[in-house]
Amino acid sequence: MSTGSQAGSTSQAFIVVIGRNEGARLVSALNSVHPDANTVVYVDSGSTDNSVQAAERAGAIVAALDMDKPFSAARARNLGVSVALQRGTTADFVQFMDGDCDLDERWLATATAFLVAHPEVAIVCGRRREKFPERSIYNALCDMEWDTPIGEARECGGDFLARISAFQQVGGFAEHMIAGEEPELCARLRGAGWKIWRLDAPMTRHDANILHWTQWWRRSKRCGYAYAALAELHGNGPDKLKRRELSSAILWGGMLPALIVLGAMIYPPIAAVALVYPAQIARIAYRRAKMGKGAIPFAVSVVAGKFAEFAGITKFALTRLMGRKGRLIEYK
Repeated sequence: MSTGSQAGSTSQAFIVVIGRNEGARLVSALNSVHPDANTVVYVDSGSTDNSVQAAERAGAIVAALDMDKPFSAARARNLGVSVALQRGTTADFVQFMDGDCDLDERWLATATAFLVAHPEVAIVCGRRREKFPERSIYNALCDMEWDTPIGEARECGGDFLARISAFQQVGGFAEHMIAGEEPELCARLRGAGWKIWRLDAPMTRHDANILHWTQWWRRSKRCGYAYAALAELHGNGPDKLKRRELSSAILWGGMLPALIVLGAMIYPPIAAVALVYPAQIARIAYRRAKMGKGAIPFAVSVVAGKFAEFAGITKFALTRLMGRKGRLIEYK
C-alpha cells in the first residue's frame, strides 16, 4: 500500500468533482478547492446550463459522460479517476466531492495526513454540513442526517478521500448502481480487509436546495431504491447490509398500510390501528430530543419517509422484474 511522500501535503491528492446543472453551486465548489491540489477533474453529466464553461474557466480538466449510457454518479466518479490517471497524476489519494459542495480549506491536509498515518484505512471522511439549513425544513433535516458518529464506519457519503491503491484493488465504483454507490463500494473494500473512517473535522458544506416536499419525496424514494439494490448485493454478507432499513420500509410503508386499509374495509374499527403511526413519531421524537432540537420534524420525516422509501423499493423490484436498467431518481 502506498503511503505517500509528505504527510499532510495537499499535492498528494487529486480531486474529482461531479455535477449536473449545478450552476452557481459548481462555481462555488471549484473555487473552494485548494490551489495546491495535484489535479482537479470535473465530470459533467449532460448539463444544459453553463457548468462546463464554468469548470473550464476555473482551470479544471473537464470530462463528459457518454450520453448514450444512463447517467450515474458511479460512472462519473470512475471516469474522473481514469482521466486524472491518464493525465499522469502522481497522487496517492483522490478526493471525491459533489458539485453542490464546498471543500473546507483544511480538509485535504487533515485527511491525507490521516491516510498516510493509517495504511489500513482506504477511505476517510469528515463532517458534512448544510450551507443553508434555515432556508427550509428539508435542508435542516439534511443537516441532521449528516451528523453521524465518528471513528471506524461501515460506509460514507459522496464526499470522501480515498486511497487510490485500494480503490483500484476493488475495481472502483459499481457503475450499474444509480443510488447507494458509496455504501456498495465500502462493503467491497471492507470485504477486502480495508477500513473506513470518519473524522471529527470539517470536510464539506453542502447545498441540498430542497425547498419543496416533492423534492424530499424523490430523495427519500431514491433511498428506498438504494436499500433494495444494496440488500440484493450485500444483504447476505456479514453486515447484512441495508436489510434492516429495507424491512422497516416494507413494513411501515407498504405492508402495514395495506393491512389497515383492507382490514378496515372488512371491519371499520380496525382503522384505529393507524394510530400506531403517530405513536411511532412520538417514540422517535422522544429519543431524538436527547440529541438536541428538531426532534419532531425529524421524527415525522423518518416515519413519512417510509412511504417514499417503499415506492423506491417497488420501483427497484419492477425494474428488475422487467429486465430494465435503472434510471436516475433526481430531486433537483
